[in-house]
Amino acid sequence: MSNIDDELAQAVRESEAVADAQPAPVAVPTGLPAPKPKRSLVLLGSLLVMGGAILTLVFTSFEGSAIYSRKVDQLISEREKLAGRNVLVEGTLKRGTLVRRDDPCEYRFTIKGGSQELAVRYPRCTVPDTFRDVPGMDTMVTAQGSLDPAGHFEATSIIAKCPSKYEMKERAGKGEQAPHQALGPTSAL
Repeated sequence: MSNIDDELAQAVRESEAVADAQPAPVAVPTGLPAPKPKRSLVLLGSLLVMGGAILTLVFTSFEGSAIYSRKVDQLISEREKLAGRNVLVEGTLKRGTLVRRDDPCEYRFTIKGGSQELAVRYPRCTVPDTFRDVPGMDTMVTAQGSLDPAGHFEATSIIAKCPSKYEMKERAGKGEQAPHQALGPTSAL
């Protein structure tokens, strides 16, 4: 056997001895304090309490801010349930009902649905340009506010849907004006 074979056999024996050897125990220094499990439990408990408080705050603050969206007929049929709540109601302006009062500034009008009508009061001095009572043209209205127990709708904002530009071209061909080009209401309460 050559010298290389002896060295290889010796290396194999040493590696087998290392593989079979048990690791020596490591001494733990006694000067360091052991980690305290109570500290992590207190931290976990604090985080859970803070998370619960935040969730409670979020859910209770959104309670009164929900906005219900209804058509005129739906709002009137659910009058008792939605009275005093923040509601978005959609309907068509009833022709001839839009009137303005100057002192104090207020607009009053009626919007209609399929079979029901709803009296609306809007205590502001200005309305959108497209909110006009134009003969021969339906004005779609969306009002946000609350239903008064007396039976009328107290609006805080008004949005009037203007007909599309294609519909207006067709109507202009028939000689009609756009709602914002027509004169506003002139009658007073």
